[in-house]
Amino acid sequence: MTIKLILAAANRFVPATRTSSMTFFATTPARMALSLYGCIWCSVAAAQDSPGIDLYGSLRSQLETVSPDHDRAYTGMRDAYSRVGINARYPVDANLALTAQLELPVDVANTRLRDPYDQDEPIRLATIGVQGKFGAITYGQQWMPFYNAVAAPVDMFSSYYSGYATYTVFRVAKTLAYSTPDYQGLSFGAAYSGSSGNRRSTSRIDDRRWQAAATYTRGDTRLAAGIDDRGDAGYGRNRLYGIALSHQVDDLYLAIKYEAFESGNRQADSFSTNGNRAVNFYGHYVMGKSTVKLMLAKVDNYGDEIVHVGIDHALSSQSRVFAEVYHEAATAALTARRGGLDDGGAIVHGGRAIAVGLRHDF
Repeated sequence: MTIKLILAAANRFVPATRTSSMTFFATTPARMALSLYGCIWCSVAAAQDSPGIDLYGSLRSQLETVSPDHDRAYTGMRDAYSRVGINARYPVDANLALTAQLELPVDVANTRLRDPYDQDEPIRLATIGVQGKFGAITYGQQWMPFYNAVAAPVDMFSSYYSGYATYTVFRVAKTLAYSTPDYQGLSFGAAYSGSSGNRRSTSRIDDRRWQAAATYTRGDTRLAAGIDDRGDAGYGRNRLYGIALSHQVDDLYLAIKYEAFESGNRQADSFSTNGNRAVNFYGHYVMGKSTVKLMLAKVDNYGDEIVHVGIDHALSSQSRVFAEVYHEAATAALTARRGGLDDGGAIVHGGRAIAVGLRHDF
């Protein structure tokens, strides 16, 4: 019944003439995730055991005023990565569990079942996996270890403009990943993506991809490093190296991230030019129900100088309002009205966005 409700809701967001937006239900990870979800649901119901199913969602929308440097300014609504999903976990025994997750993007502003940035992508996550004392093995479209270890510590804003000050990819389809258990604060993660999955990612590279990352946590301090081998994009070697350090002091959180390209791309002013670097300084301070955020970044040939300032105010444990100002010196996040990955380009060439919005988790 739950699956039927989700499919019915999805169909309301996807016009009948755009059946390609629903083709993810025919992909292997999505089919397997739905099948495993059904098996877990039936097993839990039959055993009358503690539920292993978690239905969740997050509504995130903003009103923004965008002033591109080389294009006409506009004011309008934009989705800020709304989603709905299912998490399932079935314990085989005390030391082993089967897992599945299916998460769909909901572009509220455009009333489409798709990601507001990569608007060709009708799915965020579709994974199956196994967890045990050995760690976790997962397959499907999932978060990548380089992002989790290196980029996530500075990706903490609430608006659509969060997360652009990095060269790495967030999620990749058809990915096999392994993460180790935590051993005295030290953990490792690795992932391999086939060319068909990497081609569908925001990188649009028709070649295999692999990543490896290590994280060490001691008290309130966290240190992480990673490698992202992005695959051959036509110029041979194409690797990204990164390191991140973060520390929590009472209500103050501080983080710094550094990324550098090693590639065969010698073309000037390119996204993956050899030697390109990204440096991020991020901090936030909690004052009662409000959190003030600031990020300063320098990302060569992808935003260049970036300033991002914001404030979140909690209305409840599930709801918050936010206001942010985002500035980039060159094209990265800014697009045409309600545009995405395919709608940026040289015509925008940097600018400023002011956004106010609401986030409600359920």
